[in-house]
Amino acid sequence: MQQHLQTARLRLASLTADDAAFILELLNTPGWLKFIGDRNVRTLKEAAAYVKKIMGNAAVRYWVVRRLTDPAPLGIISFIKRDDLDYPDIGFAFLPAHAGQGYAFEAATAVMSHIHKEDPRTQILAVTVKTNRKSIRLLEKLGLQLEKEMTREGEDLLLYTTAFSRR
Repeated sequence: MQQHLQTARLRLASLTADDAAFILELLNTPGWLKFIGDRNVRTLKEAAAYVKKIMGNAAVRYWVVRRLTDPAPLGIISFIKRDDLDYPDIGFAFLPAHAGQGYAFEAATAVMSHIHKEDPRTQILAVTVKTNRKSIRLLEKLGLQLEKEMTREGEDLLLYTTAFSRR
């Protein structure tokens, strides 16, 4: 199901097969590799398969973020229901050239508002590595609070949470 959201500066649209080249670039940025992990996607064909896998998984939603004035993708906001978490978690990744401009906050706020409209009782989680200070600052700015430390596949992580009913 295609979903489109808009903010004052941005347009968010569901990931499509046409986004494979962008996904190839994003998955191989230093920030993705360091903080999210290597997905071993090195070719356009592998990126197309990665996109197809995401699009075929009902537990995963990716919104590609673009400026209203420019069709080039800036980054993504994800919303994923993982087996080891009680609620879906929000994530974000932007190309290095577009970091630090408020796009992630603006786009994540739009997605969180959209999720709240779908189900006002939805609790949103976020998981990050302890060393990702930029992600932690953004999560806190979005109103998420540290719930606990956890370990997944041998990696120490921080779990953030918010319930819209507490806002």
